[in-house]
Amino acid sequence: MTATHTRPADTAKQQWAAGLTAFAAVMLFLVGLLDIFRGIMAIAEDDIFVTTRDYVFAFDLTSWGWIHLVLGALAVIVSLGLLKVSMWARVSGVAIAGLVIIANFLSLPYYPVWSVVMIALSGFIIWALCVVQRDNLFNLSEVE
Repeated sequence: MTATHTRPADTAKQQWAAGLTAFAAVMLFLVGLLDIFRGIMAIAEDDIFVTTRDYVFAFDLTSWGWIHLVLGALAVIVSLGLLKVSMWARVSGVAIAGLVIIANFLSLPYYPVWSVVMIALSGFIIWALCVVQRDNLFNLSEVE
């Protein structure tokens, strides 16, 4: 005999929570993908980056490339976990978005406008993941 699992009726709060979590998952995926591309550009030492002298947080451009590449890959992985609405993914998503903010702040002189855009997007991700209460969530992969 198999047990039939029924999902409780969706409330407006649950739909709002699911929407915010889906928003955070998609945005974290995009931030991760864009960070991967930025990392590849920096590793290839593309001429698109500004070179500044006497910056306090001066790293080699290749180092910044690897930092952004790793953060981007982690963000993509965590964004996939957010679609399952797992708590580890929410906590990791906030942590990864925070690290993306820090990395973009520290690399601000190399690509200023894009760094500000990434900081803003990551801030929205943190907001979307923190504003939703845990009891209002349900699995997004079961949404019809």
